[in-house]
Amino acid sequence: MRNNKTSYLLHLADNALILSQRLGEWCGHAPILEQDIAITNITLDILGQARYFYQLASRVDKKDKEEDFYAYYRNEREFKNLLLLEQPNGDWSQTLLRQFFYDSYCILLYSELEKSKDKNIAAIASKAIKEVKYHYKYSSEWVIRLGDGTKESNQKLKNSLNYLWDFTGELFEVAEYEKEMIEKGIAPDVSKFKTTWFNNVTEIFNKANIEVPQTTWFQSGGKSGLHTENLGKLLTDLQYMQRTYPNCTW
Repeated sequence: MRNNKTSYLLHLADNALILSQRLGEWCGHAPILEQDIAITNITLDILGQARYFYQLASRVDKKDKEEDFYAYYRNEREFKNLLLLEQPNGDWSQTLLRQFFYDSYCILLYSELEKSKDKNIAAIASKAIKEVKYHYKYSSEWVIRLGDGTKESNQKLKNSLNYLWDFTGELFEVAEYEKEMIEKGIAPDVSKFKTTWFNNVTEIFNKANIEVPQTTWFQSGGKSGLHTENLGKLLTDLQYMQRTYPNCTW
């Protein structure tokens, strides 16, 4: 059984890995070349964050496993990523709305992680926050553009909202392994982010002519390893080469 610190680091790393894998699916398929390049660069930023956290987790775990092990050789029940991040890309509006929800959350998360009593985590957060601020600017502007654009783009954004909103509640749930990290000043209490996050989302939605849903029930389980069927399919692609040809290298 892994210690709580390793589990927490894997949660952070899994979030970044799974989202980067999803975003990477857009490479060569985005609406126009400019956006293809932009979303690919964001993907690489987030993948870099995943690597930093996996590298740190491998040192804390003390099981002589390199970062690749955590990405390629765990099954879906061992992944601790948020359910929101494993959801399919859908159309452009669904991808950018998912990104906006997560970016809004990550600005709060990494800002607090910069103050972590673990200097390694604080250093990763300090680098990541610079990237996340750009990601947030990009995704929030797209939400406004789609919502305040044509009737069709507004409707597509609403459809995406109806699908994704039920997964946002998990952002603010505290997993068992997080409790010790909060007590030790290593991790922030994400439940305290909810009001700030909601107010920020509401502000952007107002500009996008979109109403915030009044749902009070949310999906959960990803942080403790209970996932939707989408994660298994994603991992099939992500892990295929290493599972088929163990320890293969370029």
